[in-house]
Amino acid sequence: MKVKGFFEDIKGPSNILEIRKEKIKNASPKPVTKDPINELAKKIHPDKVYLTIDSVEQTTATSRTYRFVKSNKYGEDAPEIPIFQAGQYISFKFQIGESWVTRPYSISSAPYQVLENRSKKPFVEVSIRKKDGGFVTEYIWENWKPGTEVMASMAHGQFYYEPLRDADTIVALAGGSGITPFHSMAREICNGKLEAKLILIYGSNFKKEFMFYKEFIDFEKNHPDKIKFVPVLSGEEKGWDGETGFITKDIIKKYTDINNSTFFICGPQVMYKFVEKELNNLKIPRKRIRREVFGEMPDIYSMDDFPNSAKNKKYSIKVHIGKNIVDIEASSSESVLVALERNGIKNDSHCRSGECGFCRSQLLKGEIYVSPENDGRREADKIYGYFHPCSSYPISSLEIRISLA
Repeated sequence: MKVKGFFEDIKGPSNILEIRKEKIKNASPKPVTKDPINELAKKIHPDKVYLTIDSVEQTTATSRTYRFVKSNKYGEDAPEIPIFQAGQYISFKFQIGESWVTRPYSISSAPYQVLENRSKKPFVEVSIRKKDGGFVTEYIWENWKPGTEVMASMAHGQFYYEPLRDADTIVALAGGSGITPFHSMAREICNGKLEAKLILIYGSNFKKEFMFYKEFIDFEKNHPDKIKFVPVLSGEEKGWDGETGFITKDIIKKYTDINNSTFFICGPQVMYKFVEKELNNLKIPRKRIRREVFGEMPDIYSMDDFPNSAKNKKYSIKVHIGKNIVDIEASSSESVLVALERNGIKNDSHCRSGECGFCRSQLLKGEIYVSPENDGRREADKIYGYFHPCSSYPISSLEIRISLA
């Protein structure tokens, strides 16, 4: 490639040094007090976002969609709702009793609903399914109402479409509330903001539990060349003439071109294991499979390599926080992060799946179990004793050092 001609091109880099020296020579002696790049970065990736719940919609009997707008409580200096990519998530921060906890929830609204509403009322939505006995979802159901102020950070995660990496067709394999990131993608596609085709294969026990069922029917009806919706019921239901059972390789093969698609998986942990086996049977290469982080494992004892000698045991953890030392107790069935939160100790976290590294801490003494499925540590961290508390479980007494939150 020639820009100005061969000789001009090859001597170009040597000219840069002379140009730089000339600019420095003629520059003002006054220090530069503003850093426009840093200011832009803070707008795009603020440390914290302060939001107000604008509305609450009952999506199904067990799920709700919460719409958030920028909080007015902190004045004009408060950061705007940052831009994001369809498929990313928000990490919310809560104080529940004495515990400080975080929870990640996929964004169900589309990026254009922030960008195109800048002059009006930009908003972002999350759709949450209530979990019986869930520590945080029960708190949300009781306390999140229009007008409630919340603190969060966004946007996080790698679960988004990248045209340089992914095929033109996204095959979305979802279960339960795992539909939410694909709802964001579908909205973006239907509004001409994302150039891709989406085939959603969505599994649920019963039709009444489908989230966004009518919306996806409408998406497909209005944009048949861009959206294909395949609901799959695992429970028996009279009058249902669609697909039944689980998301098997036969159903996947029936509705997709397996050789020219990228597969995105989002749903409960048990679904990941089943669907990945089906994709394996179809010989889909790993480079064409994307999976959303699914949070902490609900039953770590079910992992084949979890040591039997550590099951149903309690251990002590000596926690170094700056110059302070705190002793706590932890069960081998809970992550180190949960043990810290339960004892009122703040430790910054976002993904709760071992991926993002925000909770990265130092293991000074003791042994931990880390699930191979959630081990996002760098090789250097494994060598030098750093770990992610959100995906690590004590299998002996521990001594750790955490960052000041």
